[in-house]
Amino acid sequence: MIVVASQIEPAWPGDVAAWEALAAEAVVAAVRHTPYCPLIDDPVEIEVSVRFADDAEVRGLNAAYRAKDRPTNVLSFPMVQRDLLDGIANTDDGEVLLGDIILAYGVCAREAAEKGVSTETHATHLVVHGTLHLLGFDHESDAEAEGMEAIERSVLASLGIADPYVVEEA
Repeated sequence: MIVVASQIEPAWPGDVAAWEALAAEAVVAAVRHTPYCPLIDDPVEIEVSVRFADDAEVRGLNAAYRAKDRPTNVLSFPMVQRDLLDGIANTDDGEVLLGDIILAYGVCAREAAEKGVSTETHATHLVVHGTLHLLGFDHESDAEAEGMEAIERSVLASLGIADPYVVEEA
């Protein structure tokens, strides 16, 4: 089963329970649309940590782990190697930490405003995106990006969220 542990910093306005529910729904929906969907009902606890942080924290992590001294919208830290994901449910202790996802409030809110969507909608997209990274998906090449974006579109549509990659012509 998928277990989502969330931490919400004060920078994120509103109801903590609502952000926790958003994270849980987005993570499970993302897993459901991948070959790893059996993990949702597996008796093994597959934990994903989602941290709703501020820009300063994400900037520090981005600098430390990616050598980019600026905040970014979302960071993902997989705890399971890509080549071991297929055997993830074969743990001896019944628990696996899949990884951590960290969102930066300021960046998320600015991007949401630029896209004309709510911060909640954009945060949902970012959690889905981060979850796919934890599951070994990437966007280093055009082909990888197209594949990952196709999954994101499918997941977001299942959550009632419009395609974030639509380019409207002026």
